[in-house]
Amino acid sequence: MTEPTIAPYGAWKSPITSSLIVSEFVGLGQLALDGEDVYWSESRPSEGGRQVVVRRTPDGKVEDVTPQGYNARTRVHEYGGGAYMVVDGTLYFSNDADQRLYRQDRGKEPQPITPERAFLYADAVMDKRRGRLICVREDHTVEAREAVNTLVAVNVDSDEEGGQVLVVGNDFYSSPRISPDGTRLAWLTWHHPNMPWDGTELWVGDIDDDGLVQNMEMVAGGPEESVFQPEWSPDGVLHFISDRTGWWNLYRLREEKVEALCEMEAEFGLPQWVFGLTTYGFLSPTTLVCTYSHNGVSHLARLDTEGHKLETLQSPYTYISGVKAANGKVAFVGGSPTELARVVVWTTDDGRQTTAGEPTEDDGRWAIDNEEVLRKASNVEVDPGYISAARPVEFPTEGGLTAHGFFYAPKNKDFIAPEGEKPPLVVFSHGGPTSTTSSLLSLSIQYWSSRGIAVLDVNYGGSTGYGREYRRRLNGQWGVVDVDDCVNGARYLVERGEADPQRLAIRGGSAGGYTTLNALTFRDVFHAGASYYGICDLEAMALDTHKFESRYLDSMVGPYPERLDLYYDRSAIHFTDRLSAPMILFQGLEDKVVPPNQAEMMVEALRKKGLPVAYVAYEGEQHGFRRAENIKHSLDSELYFYSRIFGFPLADPVEPVKIENLP
Repeated sequence: MTEPTIAPYGAWKSPITSSLIVSEFVGLGQLALDGEDVYWSESRPSEGGRQVVVRRTPDGKVEDVTPQGYNARTRVHEYGGGAYMVVDGTLYFSNDADQRLYRQDRGKEPQPITPERAFLYADAVMDKRRGRLICVREDHTVEAREAVNTLVAVNVDSDEEGGQVLVVGNDFYSSPRISPDGTRLAWLTWHHPNMPWDGTELWVGDIDDDGLVQNMEMVAGGPEESVFQPEWSPDGVLHFISDRTGWWNLYRLREEKVEALCEMEAEFGLPQWVFGLTTYGFLSPTTLVCTYSHNGVSHLARLDTEGHKLETLQSPYTYISGVKAANGKVAFVGGSPTELARVVVWTTDDGRQTTAGEPTEDDGRWAIDNEEVLRKASNVEVDPGYISAARPVEFPTEGGLTAHGFFYAPKNKDFIAPEGEKPPLVVFSHGGPTSTTSSLLSLSIQYWSSRGIAVLDVNYGGSTGYGREYRRRLNGQWGVVDVDDCVNGARYLVERGEADPQRLAIRGGSAGGYTTLNALTFRDVFHAGASYYGICDLEAMALDTHKFESRYLDSMVGPYPERLDLYYDRSAIHFTDRLSAPMILFQGLEDKVVPPNQAEMMVEALRKKGLPVAYVAYEGEQHGFRRAENIKHSLDSELYFYSRIFGFPLADPVEPVKIENLP
């Protein structure tokens, strides 16, 4: 074995290049089970971010279902999700270019079933008895400030009217679900200014002989209770997830009474940024498989709903999403700190016992030893010697509280740093802000750590996965708590001797970009930063964003315009005189969530201030970059920027980015 080469942190040569990251990578999304077939969606940067529905047949054949020229993506709520469903081999999906619903019979070309009007559709379920889909529709044809959201029924053959309205009158709807006998419909709804993780209502109605919904009744939820994923069991009992105890736990409605199935300090639910999220599915009327998160780590479990007994399954996965169960199969997307996300399927025999065998004698946990991996996010194999596994960290923050994150120490088997040198640190601030980061292996993080740059991925107060109280820390405090937690995370690592106090950077996208901009404006800890489509003017955000988030800031900051003072005080654009750190900003020019003028205002302010600044704008990109060439370019540009600011040489040449005001 050769001895590692001594080289400065940041200058280590790494096989995890930006080209490698985007060359074979796909984003794995919504899963579906149809008979013996397994479906999932793939977001492909190499195809401009096109969303493709993929099928695996029982004989092991994996094939694209969505043909070239189609993109299975919906823009309801702008973020989409729940863009397709499949029944008896027939695929129904929303096409990105025109937002029409299409029907695609097996072996045939897609055919539109809704008209060319400004209707958007998502989260469909099949009403077999009446030959129609019931789904969320977002109507942009109305002459109103905001689109109108409803639940509609769409004929599966053709519907020139664009759907029959079934439920109307509230600001938002999601998760329409039909009982197995086709007689009842359940759904979620919520109202401004709530977001779905603040408070939702679970409603149930009868479907009459004309297909209309009657006798509608709210059965759970409210302005202070978030309900997630209503689902009917095979024998027609309505189940759902609620955070009524402060944690998203499982419940069911039986004999008109809500019954807790498993109350524990863990999260079975998720923030509904997109449609179609699932964390549990039924193996039988009394057995379900679910995933829950505890301290940022996912677990698989089997729940006996009659005995109220939860058995955690032995699994190598610390990240689990999209759980589906049917016909003796369980499918999910799984990953770990050392394994990329992949589509996993395992089977059961009768819904009461897994094929893995009996519970082990020592702890009663169920093993999964016969899983099948259908697709990996990437087929790239990286030597473990270049992989820095996530290390969960807890650190003290303001008010005597504790915040969470995942730390990635520099790791590269070929290099060590000069004695006494501390590594640069990049603090990651996730988007949302009501979202979370996980320990899932990310080559985009390993891109940094394998070059000798430490990473702290922060789950600041307001993140999900730690209960409602932790999630609500950000209420009224956005731009304060998130910034404090990122700052204190960096200080914690400096105090432990794991980061260079003079080479601290912060980066983030969207809400994470807002945290980044505020940290660089209102604090003096970081010496550089990268904002991806970040918010610099909260008032502009409140006045110029889409319906879904148009009242989000009421809870995160304060009601507008009554608390205009807070909107002003927490907007970096008004305090550019306090800026002292160089910055690089990235922006998609078709972004409707955070319009380009937000980045452009900040760039102009930095330019006038005389601080080093770089601005990279991409044609055709929206909120979040989807094209391979832009993902690659932004990574390399950010690395180049840090190398110039922090003064370390690059092991490999990258395309320079123009940095203004650089001495």
